[in-house]
Amino acid sequence: MSRTERKGTPTPVADLPGLIGQEIGVSRWITVDQARIDAFAEITEDRQFIHIDPVAAAQTPFGGTIAHGFLTLSLLSAMTYDAVPPLEGVVMGVNYGFDKLR
Repeated sequence: MSRTERKGTPTPVADLPGLIGQEIGVSRWITVDQARIDAFAEITEDRQFIHIDPVAAAQTPFGGTIAHGFLTLSLLSAMTYDAVPPLEGVVMGVNYGFDKLR
């Protein structure tokens, strides 16, 4: 299935208020390994040792490298795409951002 094909039965937009507070889907597991962290560090030019240097990062309270906060945030689009079923009559959607994100 391509990323433009949505899976699941289309949900009528009018039914959305009735789904508030309910689980509507889950995303696939996404592995955040050192290769992904290193690639993100390169593309964003955020090469802090805590992300890319396993030896130095091992000496911190974290005990090893940690993913960038913005890396995990950037995966929300893919996870949302996986978890939210298609909407009836909607041909295309655009991620315009997240409100009240902390």
